[in-house]
Amino acid sequence: MSPFIARGAAALLALAGTLSCNTIFTDQSDCPKGVSLRFVYDYNMEYVNSFHKQGHCVNVFVFDEAGKFVDNWTENGGAVKDENWRMNRTLDAGNYTLIAYGGLCCDETSFVSPQFTSRATSDTEDPAVVLRHTDFVSESSLHPLFFGTATLEIGKEDFIEKTIYLKKDTNNIRFILQQVDGKQLNASDFEVSIVDDNSTLGLDNEVVPAGPVTYRPWASGEETVGSTEEGETPVYATWFELSTSRLTTSTSPKLIVRRSSDGETIINIPLNNYLLLLKSELYAEMPAQEFLDRISEWSLVFFLDNGLRWISTRIVVNDWVVRINNTDL
Repeated sequence: MSPFIARGAAALLALAGTLSCNTIFTDQSDCPKGVSLRFVYDYNMEYVNSFHKQGHCVNVFVFDEAGKFVDNWTENGGAVKDENWRMNRTLDAGNYTLIAYGGLCCDETSFVSPQFTSRATSDTEDPAVVLRHTDFVSESSLHPLFFGTATLEIGKEDFIEKTIYLKKDTNNIRFILQQVDGKQLNASDFEVSIVDDNSTLGLDNEVVPAGPVTYRPWASGEETVGSTEEGETPVYATWFELSTSRLTTSTSPKLIVRRSSDGETIINIPLNNYLLLLKSELYAEMPAQEFLDRISEWSLVFFLDNGLRWISTRIVVNDWVVRINNTDL
């Protein structure tokens, strides 16, 4: 057989294989059936998918049309790190709701997964994702958590490709106190916390009231960040990093700072209000909740006078200098 005929025969065979799974005129017994899921996290300010960079594991709770639990699909391996990876599963014909979590089934997860006692469990609203805490105190770096949902209609012989778009439910906040009068600062000089009632998230990803949880720093330190313009007086700063569960407009998180020496509160502010000061007019039409969801890493810089009191007219949020005229925010 000439090489030209051989190559032509191979091409026809490949074409036949492609057509066999896309036409009703041929036997489809060897065709894949079920669903192929892609997971995308582009709900960020860059609008770029980075789930393969930030995700470590993924699981999908499957519910039928009546809301009954069908299955929990998981992937805990390195495959998640491949942007081309897809979760392929077989599934009977029917209509389904898929609820996906990234980071929930990892060994390092910071949240307790909802539990379904059997495939016949019919109530999909009561189970919830719960932050791991100790007596409503969390002082660890939270493992990233992502959430997404999708609906699926699949026929008996169908092979469906579906994308589940994810939001990130965990935040890391780097909080900096800077001295303007040359006084040295130590992290131990302050007690820093964020208080919010957001430890429990329902299967719709909304906050379920469960009582306020106190987030404390998982890391802290102090630095000399430069000197005054005269070059004679060093400028000191101390920093803290805190992790929180999802920030929402339905709750009112507070950032609280106390002096360790006497317990006096020097900062007590509505955190969301200050984070939203970052929202540029370029995003004027973006709802507040979307903005809070799209950003997961925040930095706040507060300036202190010689008495370790907050100079409440200026802060820096994610490198943006904000001058505050209304200190009652």
